[in-house]
Amino acid sequence: MRDGDRSLMTVWDPLVRVLHWVLVIAFLIAYLTEDDLLTVHVWAGYVVGGVVVLRIGWGFLGPRRARFTDFVYGPRRILNYAWGLVRLRAEHRYVGHSPTGGAMVVVLLVALSATVWSGLEVLALERGAGPLAASAASVVPVAVVAADEEHESSEAAVGERGAERAGEEFWEELHEVAANVTLVLVILHIAGVLLASLVYRENLVRAMFTGRKRRE
Repeated sequence: MRDGDRSLMTVWDPLVRVLHWVLVIAFLIAYLTEDDLLTVHVWAGYVVGGVVVLRIGWGFLGPRRARFTDFVYGPRRILNYAWGLVRLRAEHRYVGHSPTGGAMVVVLLVALSATVWSGLEVLALERGAGPLAASAASVVPVAVVAADEEHESSEAAVGERGAERAGEEFWEELHEVAANVTLVLVILHIAGVLLASLVYRENLVRAMFTGRKRRE
């Protein structure tokens, strides 16, 4: 170790850092493409989903600072820390995620999961593609057989198509809301990181690239 590095310690392992930045890039690509570049949008969404799954697994199996047990705190501690941070008088410095940082990790994983799942539902219902396509497509043959065997009226068929369309609209709306909520959370996360960097006089963005932070 070089003399100039003796004040630093490794906090974030390589997988955490790689997943973090891959997620940032993939989410931005997915959010900015949407229907204009559907193939790009879909594959970016797959990457986001894969990163979320890996990060959740790493939260149980990874090294100390990557585990949920290291940064999940109770509501009171989270609120107290947030209140101190906005007043630029936060409590003692955390080497790993702070209470608000840990809460943001969990909330973002939930929001991203909702965004990806609703996107897969939309893809299956509207395009007949994706991992959920088989279950979505299976509804159609059943409806057709029922129509042939029971000679359903045209009004019933119209009603069924209306129900299908209502389902599509539900998932579309949920996907849009979840994506927008995630974007708001990302903006709040960036603001929190910048604020914490100011309070503790430490470049937390750089730390997520290098994996290293100053010692206590």
